[in-house]
Amino acid sequence: MKNIIMAALSLLGASSAFAYININTANVNELAKLPGIGLSKAAAIVAYRNQNGLFKSLDELKNVKGIGERIINRLREEATVGAVAEYF
Repeated sequence: MKNIIMAALSLLGASSAFAYININTANVNELAKLPGIGLSKAAAIVAYRNQNGLFKSLDELKNVKGIGERIINRLREEATVGAVAEYF
């Protein structure tokens, strides 16, 4: 049974399905792969991060020009702020 599940997951591309992009460490090109984020918004995220420090939550992305609640909700399945949230 375990082999069947593993085979099914590999066919579905499970390795990429579980790989969250960390918005605190990702570069512009990595961020641009996220839904609703192109190169322009990705550059704005990196600029905001460089000026204000690490993001404590995805909700903080509201402070980046061009990113609203709708985009943030789409990102929840694919992005993370990493372990930094534990320290704040």
